[in-house]
Amino acid sequence: MADTKYWINWTKHFGPLSGHEAKIENPRGRYIATTFCYGCNLGPTQTAQSIKGIDRRQVSLVIQRHVTDEKLEEATVEVINAYNNFKLPSFWGSGQRAAADGTKWDLYEQNLLSEYHIRYGGYGGIGYYHVSETYFALFSHFIPCGVWEAVHILDGLLQNRSDIQPDTLHGDTQAQSAPVFALAYLLGIKLMPRISNWKDLKFFRPEKGARYKHIDSLFDEAIDWKLIEMHFPDMLRVAVSIKGGHVTAATILRRLGTYSRKNKLYFAFRELGRAVRTIFLLNYIGDAELRRTITATTNKCESYNNFTQWVAFGGGGVIAESSRDDQRKFIKYNHLVSSLVIVHSVDAMTKILDKLKTEGHDFSREALAALSPYRTEHINRFGDYTLNLERRPEPLSYGISMADAVD
Repeated sequence: MADTKYWINWTKHFGPLSGHEAKIENPRGRYIATTFCYGCNLGPTQTAQSIKGIDRRQVSLVIQRHVTDEKLEEATVEVINAYNNFKLPSFWGSGQRAAADGTKWDLYEQNLLSEYHIRYGGYGGIGYYHVSETYFALFSHFIPCGVWEAVHILDGLLQNRSDIQPDTLHGDTQAQSAPVFALAYLLGIKLMPRISNWKDLKFFRPEKGARYKHIDSLFDEAIDWKLIEMHFPDMLRVAVSIKGGHVTAATILRRLGTYSRKNKLYFAFRELGRAVRTIFLLNYIGDAELRRTITATTNKCESYNNFTQWVAFGGGGVIAESSRDDQRKFIKYNHLVSSLVIVHSVDAMTKILDKLKTEGHDFSREALAALSPYRTEHINRFGDYTLNLERRPEPLSYGISMADAVD
């Protein structure tokens, strides 16, 4: 973390909320210690015990008065842009694709905001990440249990301010529904999820009389094009409002799902989504290379979920924060620390490959494409400890003798 601060200076985005110069002693060191504290889930007390010269109150002060969600996102974007300058990630993908997936983080059961997750089991919340095909996470959310993940799938790309700007988005079955397909289409996002049991989904005919020789049993009713035409101007206005930042895609999708029976606009989005999804499914079953690409990209996102939880090695894997703001900030901190570790690993990998190249070794594109920055064997999460047998501690103090004790 200190190395990446020297290279990228990501701590420049932190500071007093007033905007004035920080008046605390050694602010850059304090920012690194605080990021390490919360990104690795150690907590202020354990961090103060591990790092000399740091008091737990100093760490708490920084997170409360010097760091916000927006500042964390700005620091992460700075790291993403630096990562994008490496040559090695270009062998892993062009950056035009990204995958979205969630992973469960445990919370204490005795918490008013703690919810039980039926699909994952146990109490907690969902860290939802948008990961580029170059292995780097572009955006992170913290969402409560019970929320359909597809509601948040578009916000990650729309709120991404880095130099890596994907236009194709993958996900799992949770990342799709007909309105999501429609809204993604209007926003210029190619939604291509990996859908399990897709054979249970119905394809929709372009018109009632359309028949197909070998796959007609896959198709159901026809698309209502008149309904789409009637509400198309309203749907475009919704898309423009989202693009302009006046409303989030999650808000729109949540409303469409909540008021589906009363809102005619929902049915228009659903019809358009059915048409877009039918085209995607036809391409999906007919293109083996597309299926492999989708699976490979979503696997990278799932690997990132494991990596980011490996980074948060403290606290027994449980988020101790009791407020939703602090829980969301923890996800942002952990995302930042994971990004710093990836940058450091890619730098080390690049130097090793360059050294081998100068020694006469050649690498194929296939060999470089098989590498991954989620390597952990070379990282010592618990620090370096010195064994000093020459140090002489004070003699043992046994205290009062039990034989001399007086009743």
